[in-house]
Amino acid sequence: MRNKQLMRLFIQIPCLNEEETLPLVLQKIPEHIPGVDSIELLIIDDGCSDRTVEVARRLGVRHFVRHTKSMGLARSFRDGVDYALKHGADIVVNTDGDNQYPSEKIADLVGPILREQADIVVGDRQTSDINEFSPFKKAMQRFGSWVVNQAAGTNIPDAASGFRAYSRNALLQLNIVTEFSYCMETIIQAGNKNIAITSIAISTNPKTRESRLFTNIFEHMAKSSGAIIRSFLMFKAQVVFIWSTLIFGALGMIPFIRYLYFLIGGRSSGHIQSLLAGITLLVCSIISLALLIISEVQRIQRKLLEDQLQRTKEIMYSTPLNDMWISRQSREADSDSPAKGSDKTL
Repeated sequence: MRNKQLMRLFIQIPCLNEEETLPLVLQKIPEHIPGVDSIELLIIDDGCSDRTVEVARRLGVRHFVRHTKSMGLARSFRDGVDYALKHGADIVVNTDGDNQYPSEKIADLVGPILREQADIVVGDRQTSDINEFSPFKKAMQRFGSWVVNQAAGTNIPDAASGFRAYSRNALLQLNIVTEFSYCMETIIQAGNKNIAITSIAISTNPKTRESRLFTNIFEHMAKSSGAIIRSFLMFKAQVVFIWSTLIFGALGMIPFIRYLYFLIGGRSSGHIQSLLAGITLLVCSIISLALLIISEVQRIQRKLLEDQLQRTKEIMYSTPLNDMWISRQSREADSDSPAKGSDKTL
């Protein structure tokens, strides 16, 4: 966290046609939080076709990121974080525009960051107590969180929760590459980058609408699985190739040794298939070993690139450039926006 006089908190709310529920989200957001000097609200308009932006402006929101078409939750999160950091955010809270999460709990959510106990805080919805979730969905939520925790080396009960707080330090280290949802990916990255992450228990508000991220639980499972696998391979590909090398090698030695046994006994005739099977499996083991070496080289290259990217971000989001960005946005807002706010369209 930067050593600066003011502590700025940005609360970003991705929205896709949320004109009815957005007022419910905004009305319980705390106006003051001990330890925070400035609380700013940021709406990410992910291609809204209703009056979401008008409602937000009427309710006093000054900061907007606007997508000309829907780009999804992961892109909305990434663009919102970029905007917040450019405007000097020290902490970024993400909540949803459908009023699923309790806005009044934001002070509790940022507490561990303010106390320097964590850099990421996840709101645990306690999914086992949510009446709207079927037993199958509750089981899949627990299993999905277990898989993510195994890949990350963390202990987050609700890995799919989008109610989160991030410190500036964490956001400078995280790089969102998935197109579906950032939730799983950021936990896996945090665990593998030794970013301090914790959770707090929350209770969710009554359901207001169906999810727009997926049409059914099976689509959600498929997309989440893809995001988990990609994130796992980004950091732990060598684990896959180590095990495949050992397994193929061990399996290959069994028929190969069997063939040698018959060969020494003078009974190798008719057992040539054992030799072929053993050679095939040993070749697979050698290929896995080669892939292991390649993945290790790529892991080192990725680490060097991420270190360079983090330093680039530190420069991009430094205080002098923050001041320049805010000044430019203010001039544009004064000339173009009647709400005297900042508005970025992508």
